[in-house]
Amino acid sequence: MATDNPGRTNIPGRPATTPFAAAPPQAASPFMSSVPAIRPDASGFRPFSTPAYPGVSPFSSPGPVPVSEAPGFRPAAGGRFNDPSSALPGPPPSQVSPALNYIQRFPTPQFTTTNQPISVGPPPTGRANLAPPLQPNVPPPQPPFGQPSAAIPAFRPPSQTPPVPIATPLQGYVAAPPVSSSPYFGQQTGYAPPPPPMGVTSLQSREPMQHPVSGPPIGNLPGLVEDFSSLSLRAVPGSMDPGLDAKELPRPLEGDVVPTSLSEMYPLNCHPRYLRLTTNGMPNSQSLVSRWHLPLGAVVCPLAEAPEGEEVPIVNFASTGIVRCRRCRTYVNPYVTFTDGGRKWRCNICALLNDIPGDYFAHLDVNGRRIDMDQRPELIKGSVEFVAPTEYMVRPPMPPLYFFLIDVSVSAIRSGMLEAVAETIKSCLDNLPGFPRTQIGFITFDSTIHFYNMKSSLTQPQMMVVSDVDDIFVPLPDDLLVNLSESQKVVETFLDSLPSMFQDTLNVESAFGPALKAAFMVMNQLGGKLLIFQHTLPSLGVGRLRLRGDDPRVYGTDKEPSLRVAEDAFYKQMAADMSKYQIAVDVYAFSDKYTDIASFGTLSKYTGGQVYYYPSFQAAIHKDKLKHELARDLTRETAWEAVMRIRCGKGVRFTSYHGNFMLRSTDLIALPAVDCDKAFAMQLCLEETLLTTQTVFFQVALLYTSSSGERRIRVHTAAVPVVADLGEMYRQADTGAIVSVLCRLTIEKTLSSKLEEARNSVQLRIVKALREYRNLHAVQHRLAGRMIYPESLKYLPLYALALCKSAPLRGGFADAQLDERCAVGSTMMILPVKGLVKLLYPSLVRVDPYLSTKVISQANGVKDFGERFPLTIESLDSRGLYVFDDGFQLVIWIGKMLSPDVARSLNLDFAADLSKVNLSSTDNELSKRLSSLLRKIRDSDPSYYQLCHFVRQGEQPREGFYLLTKLLEDQTAGTGGYAEWIMQIHRQIQQTP
Repeated sequence: MATDNPGRTNIPGRPATTPFAAAPPQAASPFMSSVPAIRPDASGFRPFSTPAYPGVSPFSSPGPVPVSEAPGFRPAAGGRFNDPSSALPGPPPSQVSPALNYIQRFPTPQFTTTNQPISVGPPPTGRANLAPPLQPNVPPPQPPFGQPSAAIPAFRPPSQTPPVPIATPLQGYVAAPPVSSSPYFGQQTGYAPPPPPMGVTSLQSREPMQHPVSGPPIGNLPGLVEDFSSLSLRAVPGSMDPGLDAKELPRPLEGDVVPTSLSEMYPLNCHPRYLRLTTNGMPNSQSLVSRWHLPLGAVVCPLAEAPEGEEVPIVNFASTGIVRCRRCRTYVNPYVTFTDGGRKWRCNICALLNDIPGDYFAHLDVNGRRIDMDQRPELIKGSVEFVAPTEYMVRPPMPPLYFFLIDVSVSAIRSGMLEAVAETIKSCLDNLPGFPRTQIGFITFDSTIHFYNMKSSLTQPQMMVVSDVDDIFVPLPDDLLVNLSESQKVVETFLDSLPSMFQDTLNVESAFGPALKAAFMVMNQLGGKLLIFQHTLPSLGVGRLRLRGDDPRVYGTDKEPSLRVAEDAFYKQMAADMSKYQIAVDVYAFSDKYTDIASFGTLSKYTGGQVYYYPSFQAAIHKDKLKHELARDLTRETAWEAVMRIRCGKGVRFTSYHGNFMLRSTDLIALPAVDCDKAFAMQLCLEETLLTTQTVFFQVALLYTSSSGERRIRVHTAAVPVVADLGEMYRQADTGAIVSVLCRLTIEKTLSSKLEEARNSVQLRIVKALREYRNLHAVQHRLAGRMIYPESLKYLPLYALALCKSAPLRGGFADAQLDERCAVGSTMMILPVKGLVKLLYPSLVRVDPYLSTKVISQANGVKDFGERFPLTIESLDSRGLYVFDDGFQLVIWIGKMLSPDVARSLNLDFAADLSKVNLSSTDNELSKRLSSLLRKIRDSDPSYYQLCHFVRQGEQPREGFYLLTKLLEDQTAGTGGYAEWIMQIHRQIQQTP
């Protein structure tokens, strides 16, 4: 059933004496007028009859009538078939019913005209050049009960009279095109009222039509206003082909925008950064779900950093025990209700009545609220953390454990990887969480396995070498893991000497598989985090791999998907074993050659870890990025040996889960380690044909061990309204969440399908969804030559294009290396919504005007001081300096005609080698300001380090590699641009499915 949206102004009630006051909103139909009919004897009005053909829309007007022919009158909408109200006399012109006081966001004229259209209704605040309003000055007379007459509008003072909606009758009238400050159309005039609060019933709608006995409906205004945004697809000047102006296209230049309607409706919900649904209107029937076509699900980031100025409250029930529903095990939350004088509470998930523990009892006030409500965070906060008692533990809480598995082959030494890793680990020892309980250990490998005894009684570490990689064993198993607080000096000595220990090696082999088994044998008693630093393709022992990604003939065949999954079952089996013993795996891959990230990534995929990829690693260039990301991985707060479950209300259940984890049962997600930078997606379905509740509740519960050794349960609760209207589902859609779920589904599809099939699946979903939405309005509006879409999803086609052009999906063999596809795809599977949206549509900002001002010193990132530009080459001015930021790298584009003074100050003149530019070595004001800007960009999202690349206009292939191929709105590498994508989608929408 539909639920009112607090983001829209409510329709005022009608006088109680009117015979139409009880007309339900559902009665609205495209075939009946939702405004009073004009009296047929009024001056200048020509009555007309309703067409008798069911296929003819009452809104297909042939053209406008000049204002002089109908002064001061509002045209009447066509009556409903067999509706007696269509022949009823109407009130005088001064009593025309006022409409809703909304602002249409992206209005679009139905068609152009050379005549001056009628403009009626008072303008909203701030609008100009509108026609004078029609305002009732006296209360309207009330008809006697049962008299068949037109509806009488409710009286309002003139200052409160909203604009009158524009009706389009069958003959000789047209609605006035609205005035708009929108960038999409510059020739519009007049004013059109905003969308109705409910969905529109159309011929294509499957919702039943309700026919009142007499009189026009109230509440909705279907067919009279455009409850959608649109693009006009017409001939571009100078072209014979139909098209559209690229400047009209919607672009997410503000980044990820979180819908606010749900938090306004349910202020006790958890923050959206913890839980976001793909639509904030839950469908009430299976038929609505089947017509939705987009993913129906949620994105969960249980340990997301709390909003600034807020903290997740910690609640300790102590002897009382955590208060939970005895049937569905839901945790007590703000949406439970208390009854029987405070002695019982009703679960909001399953509606079971539970007893209140004696220690938790509190009396209720006259409103039924507990008198201690304000002192109970779990009853007033959507997010809370409970301290778990001993019954929530299957073993004593594990200490934080970090184990390092490091490649010491010749390529790892020569690239500087080993030295950078040792230096970073040493710098983080004092900041590892869990002091003084933290455990640490090391194994290095090339063609042999090297173990290290670091007992605190030793003055320097003791190395033990195992050369039989086919029959691996662990020497001194009790001394390979040490307490960091006791053995820190020995560990520091080891890290200082590690680079020199192998500096003369010429070993090119890698016994990675046996080393991985050895690490598992050391860690399986405690669990923890295993950090793998891999530079050479495994070549010895179990788990050895072969070169398999360099054959272009495989692409486009049935063998193509096998390149993106692990070749050897050894890796998936090891991942399953490690997840069972609470071991999470993070993989750091460095090679400039093929290293089979698809196989390594399996270890992270099933253990809650992640993959860091540094292609062609050179310490002189990539050292800062490695140090930042490794330091964050080691020092950020981590939840250990965690499990997560999501509960939802009756009639709804989750069917699939997507991300890096192991699914232990149908709904229990196992996470050996999880942190604030990881998110998970899931899809849901309806278990029942029809939902009978008005609200559906969701609760995320993460049980974990903190680094301090305390068992805790983080709980996030949210309520979502149930809607009976497909249009409302679209209005409440969350583009960021939809893109996040769709991205994960598509990347998983590449593991079993060709890239082309995965890209086509994305496009097909968009086409089906927009076609279904178009069908909602096809009867009421003239849609020829227009692509319509809900305001909430105006960026969805662009994000879909960005997804198809992203590294995991774009092109074929020559468009991206296989390792890059797998590494980026693995990263996209865990990114929170904000980071994923930024990766898909990065920011492009011109910065040279700001280098000469002090704006940067007060800015908190790019968008605080610079206008973002569309990702097209037309945005680049050869006289400017631009910064491109996708969250993982920064590209500074230098125009050919950049001021020589600026270029010289930044050491960016044409004689400079841009690959070796170092801003910190240039001591001048401009260089310091640019460095400050880059630092603020990085600080705004510390999850990853954006390595900086300087690119000069026209310098190929550097410019093309770093920037031009990422301007996704342009046509690149045989793929169409944004405008072509929209045209293609529009053509497919118009085709009969």
